[in-house]
Amino acid sequence: MDDDSNHPGGPVSGRPTRRWPEEIGLAVGFLTRLPWPGALPPDRPLMDAAWAFPVAGVAVGLAAAAGWWLADGLGLPATVAAVVAVAASALATGALHEDGLADMADGFGGGRDAEAKRRIMRDSHIGSYGVLALVLVTAAKLAVLAAFPDAGTAAAALVAAHALGRAAIPALAWWQPPSAADGSGRAAGRP
Repeated sequence: MDDDSNHPGGPVSGRPTRRWPEEIGLAVGFLTRLPWPGALPPDRPLMDAAWAFPVAGVAVGLAAAAGWWLADGLGLPATVAAVVAVAASALATGALHEDGLADMADGFGGGRDAEAKRRIMRDSHIGSYGVLALVLVTAAKLAVLAAFPDAGTAAAALVAAHALGRAAIPALAWWQPPSAADGSGRAAGRP
């Protein structure tokens, strides 16, 4: 791990620092398309804000829950409310995670070795493995959401799932090294 004693704002501890609004802004700015008031510092590694990833997840979960509540309030069936909620979360994130899932499925489905997998994942086109992964995961999300007994349970599950999903990112980044020396994972730093 890099020596962070000269890090802007002091050593990185994995907890909020005195620059916590900036850290929340980094997390929200990277993990969502939601607006953030004020400028974000270009000189801080993303993982300085690792503690705030679940906060960004709560924001996305609230956007999805608002979509659910809107559809439910209009008297639409649970399946339609689930579609609206999933669409709201994709809009809130710019489909960042769906894009990553499709890239990973294409790379691991079509790549014969590590270099081929990385090359495929960096290609902006989506392949059959990526399409299939998106269809299956989206169908699973819709089925689970539509099965909740009421809107309150669905909304709580959406907020919790998005927060927990973002909380897993720093844990995985700590556990596994970046896959490429020149990728965005390396630039993000280590949590």
